[in-house]
Amino acid sequence: MTTRLRPGVRAIDRVMKANPAFSVARMSPERLTKVQSTIIPDRGPANLFLGRLQRGVAVLTSTFQARHGELPLRIYLPEAWSRTPRPVVVNFHGGGFVLGSARQYDWSCSIVAGELDAVVVSVDYRLAPTHRFPAAVEDCYDALLWAAGHAADLGGDPTRLAVMGDSAGGNLAAVVAILARDAGPAIAHQTLVYPVTDMTEAVQQDRSYVENVRGIVLSNADMEVFHGHYVTDDVDPTDFRLSPLHAADLGGLPPALVVVAGLDPLHDSGVRYAQALADAGNRVRVEDFHQMPHGFLSFPYFSKGARPAMEAVVAAQREALR
Repeated sequence: MTTRLRPGVRAIDRVMKANPAFSVARMSPERLTKVQSTIIPDRGPANLFLGRLQRGVAVLTSTFQARHGELPLRIYLPEAWSRTPRPVVVNFHGGGFVLGSARQYDWSCSIVAGELDAVVVSVDYRLAPTHRFPAAVEDCYDALLWAAGHAADLGGDPTRLAVMGDSAGGNLAAVVAILARDAGPAIAHQTLVYPVTDMTEAVQQDRSYVENVRGIVLSNADMEVFHGHYVTDDVDPTDFRLSPLHAADLGGLPPALVVVAGLDPLHDSGVRYAQALADAGNRVRVEDFHQMPHGFLSFPYFSKGARPAMEAVVAAQREALR
């Protein structure tokens, strides 16, 4: 790619390339285990990189009983009083199904909670390679069921549900939306931020994948390692729970906002999924941030597109959930 990097993006790129801890392709198994077990403090220098919790939003930590055991939740609640139940947004974090945590999304989740005036429930689903596909799918769908069943306890409205996720979390949000269409509960909106939509080899033919020579934030080598950790050889890559783009039926799904990044190997597959949703008769809006890399919402103080992207997210959710 020949696009000149913005200063903030260039800084992120340099930091991540200098430290093998940021690249799953360069991690030893021991290092991966250590990174997965690291707990990020609520306060401290990490917030300078990941973004701070927004004022007027409280965070509760809890757990719930999923089908395979207890899982942690991070719940964001506006501190202001509301006379009516709030919409409920269930968030799934990114990290290639291998890395990441709900804590890393305080900035974006608290923006949705505060500006949409919503309850946001973010789940720490089980991570690969210890827990391979479909563990994350099952955990995220169970989290949606829990949020719907306990919405009233949190001041939320179970009839105004939405899902949201980025990268691997965008994949999980898309998949959960399909599962919920078929088995409930009803979802009113899906926000898919640079989502993984196609885990077949077809993605390697996408122009955005072929031209990803810089590997900003996410390299093609990282993608292959993430895939190898999450998916076993006996799994059909066209299973919609892996590749929602290959679902037999994409009709009857909730309105979608698909956010893509121009410097992202997943750009084209995200656009293809948006087109497939539209072709199936769903309402879809695409926000394309041409000069941003994969993961740019995770570095809000370095990425010029982060705040406009969140404004688009909240606007789309507000329209669907009002």
